[in-house]
Amino acid sequence: MDNKERFSSRVEDYVKYRPSYPAEVLDEIMAQGELVAESAVADIGAGTGIFSGLLMEQGLRVMAIEPNADMARAAWAQHGPNDLFGIMLAPAEETGISSHSMDAVVCAQSFHWFDAEAARVEFARILKPDKRVFLVWNTRLLSGSPFLEQYEELLHRLGTDYGSVNHRNVNGDKLESFFREGTMTLKTFPNSQLFDFDGVKGRLLSSSYAPQPGHPKYEQMLEELRRIFDETQTDGTVSFDYETELYSGLV
Repeated sequence: MDNKERFSSRVEDYVKYRPSYPAEVLDEIMAQGELVAESAVADIGAGTGIFSGLLMEQGLRVMAIEPNADMARAAWAQHGPNDLFGIMLAPAEETGISSHSMDAVVCAQSFHWFDAEAARVEFARILKPDKRVFLVWNTRLLSGSPFLEQYEELLHRLGTDYGSVNHRNVNGDKLESFFREGTMTLKTFPNSQLFDFDGVKGRLLSSSYAPQPGHPKYEQMLEELRRIFDETQTDGTVSFDYETELYSGLV
């Protein structure tokens, strides 16, 4: 499947069940980027606009770039029309943004889908001189509770292509070569969601590697998820825990 179309059938679950980001992440972006109200930020791979909304709450002007039409429509339904928000249907590697017009580039939960070298060239083109790129991921914890450990095993066993598209494939060493030498920083923050069964089911189905209705593994995966939930829940909920990673640097 074309990576740009992977989420077309998952938009509703994505909007409902994907996590937001800690306030401290926005504080860091504002401080490290030396951003102020009305600063122009490109949100690349904006998806349904989760991070765009957080940027706008800081008073920033956001140009969202999203190649998937269904995701872009969801972002516009959430945020438009608004003087602080614009969106264009375009890939990260060829955004259509004017040269040297952006005060920062942000990629939230998206950079691992890009051609890194082509994106680096494009980000350098659209940024003002010596302005920063921020790469953000909510990285799900793989251990620490019976639920987290069994959920990870479930994805490996019944996910369609979990191992190949997992954003952990883009690690710190690869990112060091993306940023200008000596400029990369990394900060991490705790984050979590508390889910009942419907919530954890929706969170699973929002992932591009979860089989969908009609797939031979779909029913089995949901049955296994139900079993895991029932065995590990406390008072009818499980905690979906993350470490939010913020990489920053010059390109």
